[in-house]
Amino acid sequence: MATSITATGFKGGLVSSFHGSWGTSFVGEDYKTLTKSVPSWVRVAKPVRSQPVMKNINEGKGLFAPVVVVARNIIGKKRFNQLRGKAIALHSQVITEFCKSIGADAKQRQGLIRLAKKNGERLGFLA
Repeated sequence: MATSITATGFKGGLVSSFHGSWGTSFVGEDYKTLTKSVPSWVRVAKPVRSQPVMKNINEGKGLFAPVVVVARNIIGKKRFNQLRGKAIALHSQVITEFCKSIGADAKQRQGLIRLAKKNGERLGFLA
């Protein structure tokens, strides 16, 4: 099948010379062979998705970070995280009791807990 298209400027118009047909170019056995070789369905794998990384942006920074890192290496990561969780829970309870004693509402209490977390990150307690 040969195809040739020629075009001249706008004055002469568009002249086209097409040799062939717009119908199927595969006829009979060729078309059947082609359809047999192409699978009727395609399996698509799940897209690979990386796990979100929850890391402290101040990792290794802060006044107490070296002490925290050494303690984590000595007692082990699992035990260290358990102790850290207990310390954070205890600190949150202290903040809650303080808010009750001064009459602060839940929104102010939550703000104080967020402030404590931010300060802990800056000082290196969450390294």
